[in-house]
Amino acid sequence: MTSPLGGDNRLVTGDHGPTAWSGLPRLDLPPVTAALAHSHGDALRAVWGHVNSDDELLIASAARIDEAERQDLRSSGFSIVDGGHVDPPSVLRAAEPGRLWLLTSGSTGRPKRVGHTLHSLTTVTGRQPPRRWLLPYSPGTYAWWQLVTLSLTQPSQDLVCVEPDEIDQWPQLAAREGVTAVSGTPTFWRQALWGSAPALRELGLEQVTLGGEPVDQTVLDALRETFPAARISWIYASSEAGASIAVHDGRAGFPQEWLGHHTPGRPLLKVDGEELVLESPHHAEGLAGVIRTGDRVDVVDGRVHIVGRIAGDEINVGGSKISAAAVRDALQAHPDVAWASVKGRRAPIVGTIVTANVVVTREVTEAELVAHCQRRLPDYGIPRRFRFLDEIPFKETLKSDV
Repeated sequence: MTSPLGGDNRLVTGDHGPTAWSGLPRLDLPPVTAALAHSHGDALRAVWGHVNSDDELLIASAARIDEAERQDLRSSGFSIVDGGHVDPPSVLRAAEPGRLWLLTSGSTGRPKRVGHTLHSLTTVTGRQPPRRWLLPYSPGTYAWWQLVTLSLTQPSQDLVCVEPDEIDQWPQLAAREGVTAVSGTPTFWRQALWGSAPALRELGLEQVTLGGEPVDQTVLDALRETFPAARISWIYASSEAGASIAVHDGRAGFPQEWLGHHTPGRPLLKVDGEELVLESPHHAEGLAGVIRTGDRVDVVDGRVHIVGRIAGDEINVGGSKISAAAVRDALQAHPDVAWASVKGRRAPIVGTIVTANVVVTREVTEAELVAHCQRRLPDYGIPRRFRFLDEIPFKETLKSDV
């Protein structure tokens, strides 16, 4: 990709901007580079270097890479480029032309490297209306690459980058820079709806996108109320399978008739037991064919809802099993609960009880939350311990850290 269609798109970063892709310096990187980004500007300059060289590249936020990961990268043939310092590889190897590496989130263990190319990461190919996108995701993540490749390959798709230390002020930044489209996780949106609702209503957004975590009807309805003129979409994607599901009708879940329906060039979706399995044209290197996602689904009233990971979702209370996701969704349906997280906790007699962390918009008692859950959950699924937090917690990935 030597002359991207989006080469003239504008980029606004805290350390270098506004400029255009074509105005970025052409970095002279080693042929196999792991670029540790301290800002979006660092990351975008590394991307532009790759576009113009086709060398092998991994981009990750410097905050995500600990010393063990650095040494693992060096022993895998990567030069570590960290600011102005280059740490050479401990094992030399030839570069794989055009290869891009992504690190998985590491939610089920240490992050894994997943191989892609600019072609496999570019999933939006149809002509798009002009938009100015907010880019809040951590550099090098799959969601980050989705917006970066959109800007590289589509005309009139600008990027306004948000650094981690200014994430709480993103509505003000978006208003100042004329942002018309924002993509974020449900946790990101819940945080904004809870803490910055008046500022959000001042934004003239045309596109609102959610992804990276389960999406429920409560957050979709709140976004529709806040942005009545915007198209609201939720995306199911992963580093391994790529972008696989896109829903634009404002409803949680996707239509059941999509299961098993094969359309050339589009993912094939199936359910095996309670697990979503798929075949995707946007898959990572070496993952052709059926991919077991590890995500559990519920089919309700003709809609297939992706509710969370199979591993760790089930809570066994004295032999009766309840989904942590079901309890979370019940709590988040309360009009005064801005966010909830649910886990099992060891306890005598029953072995495990259900506990919940919540952030509320006004003073709410445990008794009120219990009564709310009693109307929606079996007795063994009702949280027995509540912890009220002062703010919605999330990591640099914009996902909840509790």
